[in-house]
Amino acid sequence: MNYVERDTYGMYKTNVITGPDMRHGPGPDLMGAETLVGSDVYNKNGDDLGDIKEIMLDMRTGRVAYAVLSFGGFLGMGGKLFAVPWAALTLDTENKRFALDVDKARLSSAPGFDKDKWPNMADAEWAKGIHAYYGTKPYEERLNA
Repeated sequence: MNYVERDTYGMYKTNVITGPDMRHGPGPDLMGAETLVGSDVYNKNGDDLGDIKEIMLDMRTGRVAYAVLSFGGFLGMGGKLFAVPWAALTLDTENKRFALDVDKARLSSAPGFDKDKWPNMADAEWAKGIHAYYGTKPYEERLNA
């Protein structure tokens, strides 16, 4: 399901440019988190990589840290979960889904976790490993670069 279909408030339906950068509605520069949960994620080859199950906020900074992606399993059951750095995802507004520049084999071998055993995502060493795997940097490092 895509974010437009999940938009129960109609926030994306009125996003029309009426003048020089005059927009009505928040998307795509500002999106409702609830509408993004459940969004499909594909790679640049058009392979379905799963969907977003949760969006993790860094409560210290107020920034989105990770999207929790479900990949594998059958009919959404038994799949592995992956914390993907928010910076590794791009919003594909044409197809109304997210893009992640990783192939299926690499995602299959990515550090993941079971739905009943979440990692400590606030642990700096854990975060360092996840960012290294996806080739991203934590927000603080990008800000200071």
